[in-house]
Amino acid sequence: MKKADFRKLFDDKILILDGATGTNLMNAGMPLGVCPEKWILERSQIMFDLQVAYLNAGTDILYAPTFTCNRIKLNEYGLADDLEDMNRRLVELSKEAVKAAGHGLVAGDITMTGEMLYPMGKLKFEELVDVYKEQIKVIDESGCDLLVVETMMSLAETRAAVIAANEVSDLPIIASLTFNEDGRTLYGTDPVTAVNVLQNLGVAAIGVNCSTGPDKMVELVRQMKSIAFIPVFAKPNAGMPELVNDKSVYRMTPEEFAEDMKMIIEAGAGMVGGCCGTRPEHIKALADMASKMPVPEISSEHVRCISSERSSLIIDLDAPFKVVGERINPTGKKKLQAELREGSLELVMNMAEEQVDKGASILDINVGMNGIDERDMMLKVVYQVSQAVNLPLCLDSSSPEVLEAALRIYPGRALVNSVSLEKVKMEEILPLVKKYGAMFILLPLSDKGLPESPQEKEDIINTVLGTAYEMGFTKNDVVVDGLVATVGAQKDAAINCLKTINYCYNNGLATICGLSNISFGLPERMFVNTAFLTMAISRGLTMAIANPSQTMLMNAAFASDMLLFKEESDVRYIENVKPLELASPGAGASGGKAGSDLEGKSQIYIDVLKGNKRSILDDVHAVLDSGADPQSIIDNDLIGAINEVGRLFEKKKYFLPQLISSAETMEMAIGVISPLVLKDKDSSDMPTIVVATVEGDIHDIGKNLVVLMLRNYGFNVIDLGKDVPCDVIIQAAKDNNASIIGLSALMTTTMVKMKDVVEAVKENGLDSKVVIGGAVITESYAEEIGADGYSEDAANCVVVVKNLLGIE
Repeated sequence: MKKADFRKLFDDKILILDGATGTNLMNAGMPLGVCPEKWILERSQIMFDLQVAYLNAGTDILYAPTFTCNRIKLNEYGLADDLEDMNRRLVELSKEAVKAAGHGLVAGDITMTGEMLYPMGKLKFEELVDVYKEQIKVIDESGCDLLVVETMMSLAETRAAVIAANEVSDLPIIASLTFNEDGRTLYGTDPVTAVNVLQNLGVAAIGVNCSTGPDKMVELVRQMKSIAFIPVFAKPNAGMPELVNDKSVYRMTPEEFAEDMKMIIEAGAGMVGGCCGTRPEHIKALADMASKMPVPEISSEHVRCISSERSSLIIDLDAPFKVVGERINPTGKKKLQAELREGSLELVMNMAEEQVDKGASILDINVGMNGIDERDMMLKVVYQVSQAVNLPLCLDSSSPEVLEAALRIYPGRALVNSVSLEKVKMEEILPLVKKYGAMFILLPLSDKGLPESPQEKEDIINTVLGTAYEMGFTKNDVVVDGLVATVGAQKDAAINCLKTINYCYNNGLATICGLSNISFGLPERMFVNTAFLTMAISRGLTMAIANPSQTMLMNAAFASDMLLFKEESDVRYIENVKPLELASPGAGASGGKAGSDLEGKSQIYIDVLKGNKRSILDDVHAVLDSGADPQSIIDNDLIGAINEVGRLFEKKKYFLPQLISSAETMEMAIGVISPLVLKDKDSSDMPTIVVATVEGDIHDIGKNLVVLMLRNYGFNVIDLGKDVPCDVIIQAAKDNNASIIGLSALMTTTMVKMKDVVEAVKENGLDSKVVIGGAVITESYAEEIGADGYSEDAANCVVVVKNLLGIE
């Protein structure tokens, strides 16, 4: 099926997807801990009957049961060599069901591998792409009609799957992510960001599945719809599971499910189905209801928006002026050049954090200089900066190779600086921008050099736009550079640039400029830059590449917005304007480590708070060499910092990447300090905690983070791993005199195993207290099975454990 043909399916009806596979197979006898794909192939009639039932209930698109049939997952069962045969047979099984029912399309199903991507994990991006390519190639060749990438918790991994699919298949791709109750994925991605990144990467439909019932999914769909120019879809669970007779049960009836799904369709979903707990009866009720509903319209508007993995920036022409932080650029910065040659990112990270604090909306990343491998350094900087800060990035290089490497791994939608009418830019860089779904800065230059007049500049702009439009770009994918010349050398430089800015604004184009170029060679340059900025904003300038630490410049921008009556600009001015006398001369030039909000905090504290693994060991050794008490460092600096990280995580100012980075930084420091801490003869060791993912569940990302956090607080943690039987957990608790047993589960089909452990603790007369957690776990479920505590995340787990053990 071609992508255009898939899009036409949404013209006349609401498409119906299938329902749950896993929970129905469990009810049919599939035990925990087995490879589900192998079990299906050994009992193919069960799967065939289920899929025919879904098709007869009204399903239009059937998911082939290839969900976890990738090399990484199959390797856990010793089946990696059977990948091709298994995927082919699983697709054929679904095709047979479609043939028997007489209608329907088959979607090859792909999901997460369970491995964390670098730099949080060890799996490199290209390795993951290759894993997905291997599976997708087989699925495509087996005759699927489309591909579905589903139940994704990481936007970066979703991008890897989509890129892999685009490179080995022409099939339409639909993608859905799983969101927590706070409206974000496990890795901190919100619905708008997910849509912005993936629709521009080329997916044919975007949605949300699993994790909640229909009522909790309405707002997620509504947010997706607000920015989507492709169809939006939803596959919610049949409510939340309850424990009945030691089984996980979904009580929502087909009629209740269909009634709640009306809200999903009214919110804009043009394709609907069911996830955990839904049966053919649910899909039948859904299909009957949907047939009477009006088909949601699909917007054709492309919103001007760039994204990091965890936030998006919508760029409206009349919105407040925005600064693209210019500091991460070695041109004219000898200290930064020296550090980059040494392979150090210390100053880069300090500059990134400082620019965020000073109000930048985007960070420009440029590492072009001699004496280094620009491609390798660009990748290192993008990895580190995108993990540490939430702002979108502007990737700045004249090398197509460098830009492609950065665009490939960047877990968001970047702004590329830049594309001009020069041959290499048009023929090599512009196609890369399109391939990776980025936006670009249009620089009005040609192979002839600088334009000689505003008219020539406009002609270049329109020529580049014409080519871009033919490639599928819209005006909202472009930001035009006004091309600021130096007024000291060209007296009409400012006037000409202002004409270009005004021309673009009147034609609905966003604009940008490198602000400091205007004053080059002049004394007291800040006055020239500031005066020019106010003029440019009044002509419609959208953003500028500048140093956000320059107080006069930022104050002028805030004041200009207010005088132009831009939305909420008066509040923005009052909250952000600073007296000039409080600004130190040359502010922002040093890239110093500590911000004003960290006054009085030690460098070790700051390292942990910022996740600074680059220099934590040097800083710890320096403090120890000065004679500091090791225990005091742990108590005051490390524990204090990780507590603050936990608070920031709770407030949704930090997300999983920052939490992991800070926890790993603390772990490095603890490794050095712990051997130096002498315990009193009468003092006892910290309590022992046994942690495991329960039997049948092979997900361990959350569990691993819990282990890391608990160890950082000094607890003796025994990590039993994933898919751990009850008797093994109990024996480990006995052997190690565990004070706490921590249990994790990510699937509704495995959460019931937690009750087995709780009961076994009582039967064996253990004093161990049981704490449970995981994506599908709730506090009410913990109370229901008699667990002693419930933890909503890794940071909260430390608090729960301390409370249970009476530790201050």
